[in-house]
Amino acid sequence: MFSVTVKRVGRPSHRAEPSYPEGDGRMVLPRPLRRVVRFLVSLGSGRIHIPAHVGTVSALAFLSATGLYGMSLGGHTEAVAQATTTAAGFAIEDVKVSGNSETSEIDILQLIGLDGTTSLVALDVDAARQKIATLPWVESVEIRKVYPKTIEVKLKERTAYAIWQHGAELSLVEKGGAVIAPLRDNKFSQLPLVVGRGAEVAAVSLEDEFSKWPDIKARVKAYVWISGRRWDLHMDNGVVIKLPEDEIDLALARLSKFMKEQDLLDRDIAAVDLRLSDRTAIQLTPEAMARRQLVLDQRTKDLKKAGQNI
Repeated sequence: MFSVTVKRVGRPSHRAEPSYPEGDGRMVLPRPLRRVVRFLVSLGSGRIHIPAHVGTVSALAFLSATGLYGMSLGGHTEAVAQATTTAAGFAIEDVKVSGNSETSEIDILQLIGLDGTTSLVALDVDAARQKIATLPWVESVEIRKVYPKTIEVKLKERTAYAIWQHGAELSLVEKGGAVIAPLRDNKFSQLPLVVGRGAEVAAVSLEDEFSKWPDIKARVKAYVWISGRRWDLHMDNGVVIKLPEDEIDLALARLSKFMKEQDLLDRDIAAVDLRLSDRTAIQLTPEAMARRQLVLDQRTKDLKKAGQNI
């Protein structure tokens, strides 16, 4: 910091302004200008001492301020900061990513915008966090600078609960029904397949409803949401189980009993209707229907023949 010292030589603290007779033709300066004139006179007469190099420092300060203002107007402030801090040894050389199972590290690096000259000091952590949070699998993200040259990125990813088929599209969904991303491979083939409009939301109860019936759950190929009210189970052998809207647990108990006692699902049937609590309806396959019809026709012929012989 530089100071300006003013030497006062025999000047009283309160000096009366000289008075001039009216009409003598002299101009009277306003009070602020008088102080300026007195300062200039004192400066010219050597009564004010200015430290050495004040002019050089002032010129440098003026040029620096002008340069910063120009960078601000031209939008080059960030670029200059990047270049300056990178040259000082703060270029990012290592990015440590943790918590990512489905998120690609390459996608993370691209969103951060690393190009080999990115400065750790100038990196906008909040902006980088917002960009990474837009990736499909990312639920939350933390970014931390570790000086002088490292970034730590910690992810928490979303959990896939089911595969939702809507039309011809297959998507991975969370337990609440939120879509995560399209299904691209067989990596998640072990997840339950839910089909139909609104099935992704209704599927939240499947885990609880089938937890007591692992023998049935193991054979379900798809859960089809019907009319936004109830489920049809498409089993691994093509049999369709029609469940009721309510009291699903009782219906599954009946189905489990039929499977154990009568090998119901191993028979030549097309569907089992459990929607009514007091009865179970069985629909045969077309082949089984044809065979049954042949048996009935033969029985009718036998009865007619027996009646003619009596």
